[in-house]
Amino acid sequence: MDKDALRTRVWDALEDGGEARFPFPPHGRIPNFAGADAAAERLAGLDEWATAETLKANPDAPQLPVRRGALDAGRTVFMAVPRLRDERCFYRLDPADLADPDAAATVSGVDDHAEQVGPDAVDRLDLVVVGSVAVSPDGARVGKGEGYSDLEFAVLTELGLVDAETTVATTVHELQVHEDIPVDAHDVPLDVVVTPERVVRTKTAQERPDGIDWDALDDERIAEIPVLDAFVPDE
Repeated sequence: MDKDALRTRVWDALEDGGEARFPFPPHGRIPNFAGADAAAERLAGLDEWATAETLKANPDAPQLPVRRGALDAGRTVFMAVPRLRDERCFYRLDPADLADPDAAATVSGVDDHAEQVGPDAVDRLDLVVVGSVAVSPDGARVGKGEGYSDLEFAVLTELGLVDAETTVATTVHELQVHEDIPVDAHDVPLDVVVTPERVVRTKTAQERPDGIDWDALDDERIAEIPVLDAFVPDE
């Protein structure tokens, strides 16, 4: 099954099974799901969470409990500006500086409450939490199809802020877990998959990309993302 067909199958299953949660419909997005709070609590019980002082988290609805949990625990959280559209392409959420951490953790509130910073102001990351549409027990991941999550990781790799030792985790519903997911060269493999019911340590054999995959980016996409200017290879 190709990635587009798999996305549709997952979105349909969540919607038809009554497991999707606001925002609706689940289609075309990282889908929110029943049990997202429980998955976040299970993630917070892991050693990788306990030792992480700084993490990057995606801004989507199912990972809101993860972001709030991290801020409540005193961790600094970085979120990407949507589509990396600004030169200062990350938000820095330091709970010590936030008047309203709960609001800062939301997509609607982050602009008003968090500091927007460039990549040079991002700390080295101990944990990266990504949103997913579908995942496999061996660490493959499918996003919503725009490629920004993998590109954010690639930029952070170029800057030396993540490496092979950085744990990459996701929280999903059991309906999002599938076998035999196709993998592309720029896909970032998962180390840990957390559902409301279990933790899967993938022991992935998939190689982690070592930087930006320029072959996956056309000129229009490069022009839309200012941060890429610093990394464009010489002709």
